Amino acid sequence: MTRPVYVHDLDALAAHARSIRAGLPQGVELLYAVKANPDPGVLGALAPVVDGFEAASRGELRRLAEVLPGRAPAAYAGPGKTDEDLAAALAAGVHRIHVESPAELRRLGGLAVASGRPARVLLRVNLPVDAPGASLVMGGGPSPFGMDPADAVECARRPPAGVQVRGIHAHLASGLDAPLAGAVAAAVVRWAVAEVGAAEVDVGGGMAVDYADPAARFDWASYGRELGGILDAYPGLRLRIEPGRSVTAYCGAYLTEVVDVKRSYGEWFVVVAGGTHHLRTPAAKGHPQPFTVHRRRGTPGPRTDGGPVTVVGQLCTPKDVLSRSATAGPIAVGDVVAFAMAGAYAWNISHRDFLLHEPPLFRTGDPREVAADWAARPPRP
Repeated sequence: MTRPVYVHDLDALAAHARSIRAGLPQGVELLYAVKANPDPGVLGALAPVVDGFEAASRGELRRLAEVLPGRAPAAYAGPGKTDEDLAAALAAGVHRIHVESPAELRRLGGLAVASGRPARVLLRVNLPVDAPGASLVMGGGPSPFGMDPADAVECARRPPAGVQVRGIHAHLASGLDAPLAGAVAAAVVRWAVAEVGAAEVDVGGGMAVDYADPAARFDWASYGRELGGILDAYPGLRLRIEPGRSVTAYCGAYLTEVVDVKRSYGEWFVVVAGGTHHLRTPAAKGHPQPFTVHRRRGTPGPRTDGGPVTVVGQLCTPKDVLSRSATAGPIAVGDVVAFAMAGAYAWNISHRDFLLHEPPLFRTGDPREVAADWAARPPRP
């Protein structure tokens, strides 16, 4: 039995990132949100393509410094920043600190004055912008994210000593298609320019990723045209986006092996090595993770009858469900299962210490080739 393995296709990732860049007009800065996947190989592959990285913790700042020494993060974000967090951002030379509240702004000002390092900030604003169809709404109502519009206006007009307010940041929703993402961006910019005279606006990320249809990708060209229209309407505006999931989701796969198949009250269960403590995405998103089965010859164990199956892991909880399928066909002990779209919010958000199973392995390459090679090896007795 080989341990589960994450395979990152860095060539495919770089190509995808270049296609995103090609869809954006000149004048739009492309940042990568490190929280989606902080794998060193991923960061290295994206570094030549993106304009910068958005970090949301001191750990992410350290990771960026290790992988890309000398390249200061473009943005530092996240709610609940401590004085240690803010001091670390100042020391790292972060280009823009996204401030979540008036109190955070005051504390940052004090630290900036004491350190002699000016703080260049964007104020994160919780705007009442409609986002019908979004999978996750983070603005427009009571929220721990950002500040009320009136507070943002006051902070922009009267920033504390040591702080330079450069503009506005707003990440209001996730799961947006291109037309909706463009409409939200336009609404954010209109408010930012009209209310605080912002010269810079970061409209966040939140581009939709369809796990049910991996081939249906966000329309970057259409979104780019929407952003181009915004730049035409506001000459001189510095416009920034910071996608994460939509950049890396497609480059990673989680490969594992079937350890048991069984019927329970008439339903087939396929038990694989690993589980949601390695790949948290399906549990977090509440969806079946797309997968393919690589058949293995000479498997000694039982197999399903080809009907509907539930694929589960090794955890002692009924919530350890990775996927369900009615079309996977017969699955046998020893077969290799490759879960696609595991390049974002996967290992890095998983409850990896539950039951203290061995962690997965990591490698780069084409996941299809790795899975085929694995399945071609004779099963261990």
